[in-house]
Amino acid sequence: MAKKRLKIGVIFGGKSAEHEVSLQTARTVINSLNKKKYEIVPIGITKGGKWLIHDRARYLLNADNPKLIKLNKSSREIALAGSSSGTLTEVSSRNDSKIDVAFPVLHGPYGEDGSVQGFLKVAGIPFVGAGVLGSAVGMDKDVAKRLLRDAGIPVPKFLVFQRGEKISYREVSKKLGKVVFVKPVNLGSSVGIYKVRTQEEFNRAIKDALRYDFKIIVEEAIKGREIECGVVGNERPLVSLPGEVIPRHEFFDYDAKYIDEEGAEFVIPAKLPQKIIKKIRETAARAYKVLGCEGMGRVDFFLKPNGEALVSEINTIPGPVMFRRMWEASGMPFPKLLDKLIGFAIERFNREKKLKITFK
Repeated sequence: MAKKRLKIGVIFGGKSAEHEVSLQTARTVINSLNKKKYEIVPIGITKGGKWLIHDRARYLLNADNPKLIKLNKSSREIALAGSSSGTLTEVSSRNDSKIDVAFPVLHGPYGEDGSVQGFLKVAGIPFVGAGVLGSAVGMDKDVAKRLLRDAGIPVPKFLVFQRGEKISYREVSKKLGKVVFVKPVNLGSSVGIYKVRTQEEFNRAIKDALRYDFKIIVEEAIKGREIECGVVGNERPLVSLPGEVIPRHEFFDYDAKYIDEEGAEFVIPAKLPQKIIKKIRETAARAYKVLGCEGMGRVDFFLKPNGEALVSEINTIPGPVMFRRMWEASGMPFPKLLDKLIGFAIERFNREKKLKITFK
């Protein structure tokens, strides 16, 4: 008798400025999952927050064009209730279907920040990736950097400001240097990020970054190489060989990542001395654990000419391009990696079910 296929609900889109990036990630994951092992249920979330269940043939529009890619909204709306244990109820017909594991590929707020992870946990569904705490901490560049710094893991110098605070470029440049990066704290994919050198550029960058978040981070500009490592696992994480990103734009911005096919060169594995590779992989595993991550993550570094590696950030739902290639270079094909991620989700779910919820 053939083994029953697991039903995997791939959740994508979402209420985020990274909505379109998530659509591209979903396409890669759905195309790469082993169809003999899994029945795939695409679940798209609109920018307005509606959850839509799709068939695999038409969940995206303009799928081959990163500039025009869209979620197909002509699908059935579903609801997911607390303690549903994976049951998806169609809003109009009240028809039910069930998923065994959720695979969120939601980049940015309302998806990568612990929001959906908490929802899935309450609903009793195993899910791929970091839990509530690891997701929330990894998303918040301010909190993540402070935790890393307190653990003795080197990070770039930074300052954080709330909306409404007076932000002086003169004071910032005294502490961080004249060239700085301005970023929304809770966003990724280089949305709202600016490299600035003057008061005028600084003012424009602050104004735009505050359109995406109530809190911004200003970081020193590091002269060095951009190195990344993939990490997967729960208590005992595995770390890929590192890769290097060589931007052809001024820095690895949104267009370089997702629009311009010639926006960057990827060197995988990175051409580094074995001593540096060992240090970067060990630091990636430490950062992953310090930030409470599980399932998967990508740790980004700046490697200075003197060999010092500074952790830039962690992405708990990494884009698949570098992540996939680094693991392939490490001997793990992407479909096999996706199998492992689903396994880690089920392992954690079963582990948590053993915790006592009654006190006598």
